[in-house]
Amino acid sequence: MDAEQQRTAATTSLPPARAEGDFTSISAVLFSLRSAILWSVLLSSVSLIAIFSMDLVPPSSKLKNSLSILHQVPEGHVGVYFRGGALLKTVTDPGFHLKMPLITHFEPIQVTLKTDLVRDIPCGTKGGFMIKFEKIEVVNRLHKDYVYETLRDYGVQYGNTWIYDNILHEIIQFCSVHSFQQVYIDMFDQARN
Repeated sequence: MDAEQQRTAATTSLPPARAEGDFTSISAVLFSLRSAILWSVLLSSVSLIAIFSMDLVPPSSKLKNSLSILHQVPEGHVGVYFRGGALLKTVTDPGFHLKMPLITHFEPIQVTLKTDLVRDIPCGTKGGFMIKFEKIEVVNRLHKDYVYETLRDYGVQYGNTWIYDNILHEIIQFCSVHSFQQVYIDMFDQARN
């Protein structure tokens, strides 16, 4: 055998290199390290997007409300929650609370005294005169114990039913049975009650 044939025989008699030797553990470590880096970059990106969206989206925006996990119920309010449009029985006190983003919607409801203004109320008197009251102020308070029932029956805009519509109706009735003299001069102070 010449030298060339001996080299060929020597290389063919060696066992083939196995792919699962030392290289497997190194590739597994590199793969897990790469996965960990990708996951940390992904989570960092999601966190940054969430933080920037909270800064860029206006505070009263429904988008911000639906994206947030952590929310704050301000002092003087309670928190109510909607899931899929249905009012949940959960009513939370002021402070920080958690909710499921995109699934649960949070709404703060004021439970301290507040003043609602009813503006431009028409008043047609018995004699046919038309008076317009510029504004009527109504001081009211929704008690914390009645928040769920009130919102279930009248919705978040319960003031439209209980205050605005009621005041409008009462003023129209009061004016329709009294003369201009009675409404504007004689009984004006009684209309306040």
